[in-house]
Amino acid sequence: MRLPLTALEVFSAIADEGSLRAAADRLGLQPSTVSHQLKALEARIGTPLFVRSTRKVTLTDAGAALYRGSGPAFEQLAEAVQFARDTGRSERGVLRLTMPEFAYRMCIADRLPAFRARFPEITLELNVTEAFVDIVQEGFHAGIRLGDRIDPDMRSVRLHGDLKLAVLASPDYVALHGAPETPADLLGHNCLLYRFQRSGRIAPWSFDGPDGSYEVAVGGNLIVNTLPVLFSEIAASSGLGYTFAPKNLGVDKDRFVELLSDYTPTIPGIYLYYPKEYRGNQILRRFIEAVKPQSL
Repeated sequence: MRLPLTALEVFSAIADEGSLRAAADRLGLQPSTVSHQLKALEARIGTPLFVRSTRKVTLTDAGAALYRGSGPAFEQLAEAVQFARDTGRSERGVLRLTMPEFAYRMCIADRLPAFRARFPEITLELNVTEAFVDIVQEGFHAGIRLGDRIDPDMRSVRLHGDLKLAVLASPDYVALHGAPETPADLLGHNCLLYRFQRSGRIAPWSFDGPDGSYEVAVGGNLIVNTLPVLFSEIAASSGLGYTFAPKNLGVDKDRFVELLSDYTPTIPGIYLYYPKEYRGNQILRRFIEAVKPQSL
């Protein structure tokens, strides 16, 4: 049997206040509405719940049994409603975020100590992955990623400016194999490739030309699914080939040579994004205030 919660709330108010009129005042209802709800509840249960007199109403045995059983439940419901209200407005609790490693290093890592010191009662749970994550489906409050990969239904806050793509290699590789003069020349070189974690596709190498954007179908003998590896000791910095990635990602300029800069495009910067339902979440607002650069 479905619980008649509205009628049970009216019943509880009558039992607490001792009269239908006082219960109506407490609930902000008309006395006739309260009387109707009570009669409907008694009809549904099949027994009177109150003995009525001119001055007050008194619980019957059945009413007393219902009051004893429903009272704690309504207290728990009230506490749950208050907890839900406080959770969205409090500056304590858990904030769950997902982001790729490069976004963490570029936008979060340096600002994290100050945020932790100011809000010690906020627990941050960071899911670091380069896979595209459905933050609603997987229970995250917000995510951080490149601006061209954000659902238009999401609210977003810019954390970093546009990123310039670059063809990069170690000086040793360029000295040994020579430098390409045009993107087409990359077809004769070993290129280090990136595979998207969620889709499994190889990231294209796109360039700007007089007639617009175009791709070069490069090949190579190393494929990775995380960008930092492309800059590690076992990848481009060790002379294994050319790589194609945003040069803003903490690249040590002394260890890399940038080539074909006249051909490489710029892509949207890094954004924090979240569902509009969390726009009033105080924990998320404090985090955004802490990590958003003042210059953007």
